[in-house]
This record gives sequence, structure tokens and C-alpha cells, in this order.
Amino acid sequence: MNSMLRKLFARLTAEPEPGAPLFKAATAAARAKHWYREGAVEDNVVGRFAMLTTILALVTVRLEEGGADARTHSGWLAERFVEAMDAEHRQMGVSDPSLGKTVRRLVGALANRADIWRQAVAGGDWRGAASTSVYRGNPPGEAALDHSAARLEEFWRGLQSAGDDALIEGRLG
Repeated sequence: MNSMLRKLFARLTAEPEPGAPLFKAATAAARAKHWYREGAVEDNVVGRFAMLTTILALVTVRLEEGGADARTHSGWLAERFVEAMDAEHRQMGVSDPSLGKTVRRLVGALANRADIWRQAVAGGDWRGAASTSVYRGNPPGEAALDHSAARLEEFWRGLQSAGDDALIEGRLG
């Protein structure tokens, strides 16, 4: 009910939903043209979802390494993701009886990618992680994979250099 009231009266509240600026910034990062051009990510629902969840997974991993506020915002970021997936799938015509199951599957995909990136950050296998996370194990070529792996590592370094407050505000580094 509280969520519904927030949506109905969103213009009357001064504060955005927690995690909203961060989700907006992550979405913008996932939509960067270079992923789809040089990285040859499929420019369709599947490819865009892969890119969004990859970026969100890296942001989540970084937030988990932060202080208490950052870790709390990791949960808020996941909530914004659930809301976005719910809204997008409703627009695509997914019916109410199957919507919950669909969104749970999508959240599971995000969690799986977070696991992939936790391992990559710890062990440095950026190419392997990019291949699995972005291309589902089937990259379109070495140049595209090299591009995505390098840019994701660069994105990670930006996340690491950003303070927790900057990330929470949607400044990704």
C-alpha cells in the first residue's frame, strides 16, 4: 500500500525512492552505445537485459564492499530493479499470474551475475566473466569480448574510486 501511495503522489514527495538515482545512473551506463557497437551486444531485449544486469551486478558488488549505507543501498537497488522489471513486463503484456514467476527468474539472473562478478573481482578473470555475463558464454568475436571485458574493468575501477555517498547519489565514478 505504501508503495502504491508513493507512486500516486510521487510529485508531492521531496525525496526520490531510495536507490532511484543509483538505478537511473546504472541504467544509463548499460545503455551506452559502445556496448552495442564495439562490444557487439545484441540490441534487443535479451542483450539490453544482459547489459543492465551486468552493470547492476558490478554496482552491487561494489556496494557490498562499502559501509553500512552502501550495503543498505544494495538492497534498495535490487528493489528498484524489481519495480522496473515488473513495470516493463506488464507493458510487454506478461499477465499477472505469471508475472511474479517471471520477475523472480529475472532477479535470479541478476543474483547469478553478481556471483560471477564477485569471482571476477576477486580473481581477475574479466574476459571469462564478460563472456558469461554479457554474452551468455557465446561472444560474437574476440574484439567484442576484449572491448567489453576492458570497459567493464574500467567501469569497476571507477566504482572503486567513487565514495559510497557518490555512488548512492548516482555518480558512478
